[in-house]
Amino acid sequence: MKIPQDYPARVYAGWLGKIIGIRLGAPIEGWSYEMIKKAFGELDGYPVSYKNFAADDDSNGPLFFIRALEDCEDMKKLEAQDVANALRNYAPFEHGFFWWGGYGVSTEHTAYLNLRNGIPAPRSGSIEQNGSTMAEQIGGQIFIDPWGLVAPGNPELAAELAEKAASVTHGGNGVYGGVFIACCVSLAFVEKDVRTVMEKALKYIPADCEYTRVVRAVMDFYDGNPDDWRACFEFLHDNFGYDKYPGNCHIIPNAGVIALALLYGKGSYSDTINICNMCGWDTDCNVGNAGCIMGVLTGIEGIDYEKYAAPINDFLASSSVVGSLNITDLPFGASYFARLGYKLAGEEPPREWREIFEGRIDSCHFEYPTSTHAIRGRSPSRFHIRNTDEKAHSGSRSLKITVFNGRPGAEHFFYKQTYYTPKDFDDSRYDPFFSPLCYPGQTVHMSVLLEEPGEGVEVFAQPYVKLGISGEILRGEKVSGAGWKELSFTVPAGLSDRVDETGVILSCTAKGFSMEPLTAYLDDLYYDGEPDYRIDFDRETMAVWHNLHQDVHQFARLKGHAFLEDGYLSLSCSDFGEMYTGRHDWTDYSFDGTLKPVTGEDSFINVRVQGAMRSYAAGFSGGKLVLDKNYYGYKTLCAKDFDLEPGKEYRVEVTVCGDNIQVAVDGQVLIEHRDTESPLLTGSVGVSVRGGSRCLYKSFAIRGIT
Repeated sequence: MKIPQDYPARVYAGWLGKIIGIRLGAPIEGWSYEMIKKAFGELDGYPVSYKNFAADDDSNGPLFFIRALEDCEDMKKLEAQDVANALRNYAPFEHGFFWWGGYGVSTEHTAYLNLRNGIPAPRSGSIEQNGSTMAEQIGGQIFIDPWGLVAPGNPELAAELAEKAASVTHGGNGVYGGVFIACCVSLAFVEKDVRTVMEKALKYIPADCEYTRVVRAVMDFYDGNPDDWRACFEFLHDNFGYDKYPGNCHIIPNAGVIALALLYGKGSYSDTINICNMCGWDTDCNVGNAGCIMGVLTGIEGIDYEKYAAPINDFLASSSVVGSLNITDLPFGASYFARLGYKLAGEEPPREWREIFEGRIDSCHFEYPTSTHAIRGRSPSRFHIRNTDEKAHSGSRSLKITVFNGRPGAEHFFYKQTYYTPKDFDDSRYDPFFSPLCYPGQTVHMSVLLEEPGEGVEVFAQPYVKLGISGEILRGEKVSGAGWKELSFTVPAGLSDRVDETGVILSCTAKGFSMEPLTAYLDDLYYDGEPDYRIDFDRETMAVWHNLHQDVHQFARLKGHAFLEDGYLSLSCSDFGEMYTGRHDWTDYSFDGTLKPVTGEDSFINVRVQGAMRSYAAGFSGGKLVLDKNYYGYKTLCAKDFDLEPGKEYRVEVTVCGDNIQVAVDGQVLIEHRDTESPLLTGSVGVSVRGGSRCLYKSFAIRGIT
């Protein structure tokens, strides 16, 4: 089947629909219907407001497990082990990402440890390995939506992909639930009626399984009582409730809630997600699944923007080990999924989407209706930001910014936040940590169209960046006049500071007094160029979320004990420790760090880091200078004898250019190697220790090679 013409926009609606559902249900996760009723009466919208919604397992899993399609050798031949590799590569070790409840308690934790100890997928999540209670918890369906998003109108493919993905961590009904939800998402692209979607999706799981039984039971009850969802929930509670199934969060009761909400929502996105939320149990999971299905089915026009989408503002925080992928917007996720969908189908994206998917997938392009790309404002006046098709620099849409009562001389900042700290959040759900999106040495680009508010008033636009440590605002050239202006500003190279904001300053001058609104259009905000910056640890601080969640600013931590001490970054471990910073898509660069090994024999800096299971490490091990490659397990590529003195500082510099790797110590090149076997050609930087070692790191410098 040919991919639908409106496919990208429907993917965006589905992804937005899921994120809305997660945020809707998260504050009351685990509550019963009675508790919700007592606390809120009738829920019709978000129960809680957030500064920003922190990371959630229901979005972490979908966003990162699907990367197996690009990480594997051939996406047309995806296997369960490829998804298992993605789990191991992107999830931190026993913190963040999802619930680490312990082996034999948390299904995902159990499967993760199985995989790390050599038990392959799909055995890692199977009933045979873990027992039916563990295998049939809810996780088989909560991470599964993108496998339907990448197979629009192709439930056979969605079922095949979902079965492999879900089987990494689950078995039995846990896998059937994943297949059912993915097929519902896939079918929602081509069907108009949710009952038809459900009926057709059931064909892809066994007719005699418990999952089918609960969905059919809800359908039958609905047919006899189509106007009373509470009666249906009472029936579900009495016949398929938590007391009927073992474990912490069994899939069957929650599957019944999703089926109930889809039917009694009667085609309304809003009614569906609110009914789903009112039922209780695993609310963020259930409402997220129902929200994705209904988002695809109704399209973006079916989602009340002001009520549901505006509070999110397209922002999504994650908690993988790749810090630059933990700050994303919803258009990025939608474009990533849609790009995979076209590749799987063997089709070229439409011309208007091709450049975005292949060349600027993480730019602010505003081509999805209602999208804002998480653009924020800071102004002494009231302002309004909205997506529009009135004007565009490229494509057909842009962001319209209106500042009310824009007094002459006042400055109004509109920006993409490129780094987040604990103060930006109300909580620490799933332990997020971040690396900046933009760096010193790079150039910020944007296009701005100014509207003159009236005679005698001149409006100006000025690109800027805000630094995070010093708080300094660096400004580019101020422009005015009619027509689209292509603005750019290069962040000074060599700074030992991070970039926290990139955006535009609007201002005006007037002859006399003016209270006219200022109107501007923003389009095509992106960054390019090579990084050139330093990290001096005597300037850094800890990111303190709470007593049990503290990390070093700019770093995502896989494992190990990391803290700042006397101007150094300290990293130590009992077995291994690793932490990473920088962007995931850097290519050729030099990375040097000043190291002071303290205990043990294994201290390194890492380059081309693509996650926990793919990177190069250069440093000291067992009386040698070594270059190791981690490709789902470390192996040594080169080694040279080196007389290490504990407590002495060494400057280690690694230069990567194409498949060539050069390692120098204190300015002397000691290792040169060409990696011709599946070389890692992109990735961030980091540090690592092994074998119970501890190392102090004084400073880092990263410089791109053009």
